Amino acid sequence: MNYRDLGQRIREERLKLNLTQEKLAESIDISSSYMGQIERGDRSVTLETLVKLVNKLGVTIDYLLQDYTNSNDDIFINQFKQLMYNRDSKQKQMALDVLKMMFSHVDKL
Repeated sequence: MNYRDLGQRIREERLKLNLTQEKLAESIDISSSYMGQIERGDRSVTLETLVKLVNKLGVTIDYLLQDYTNSNDDIFINQFKQLMYNRDSKQKQMALDVLKMMFSHVDKL
């Protein structure tokens, strides 16, 4: 497993939430130095810490590990699932309606 890529993805998600390493580390009960080591890929992350991270960041484990667990087609599906994560039913239905409309136009080409 490439821990540098995993750490980079965690960092990207943390920054999307405007969280500092210190705030994220505090919220999941780890040290800020450990958080920095995870993001740099210097240390592996325990399953317990990974679960805490995904819950705090609002992402899924398969999204963070997509480079290690899926075929190319599955990556697109997982990215869609990631976009839908934590959305309410109305937002999910709206996204589905947009996709259906887009594909109906693409299919006519």
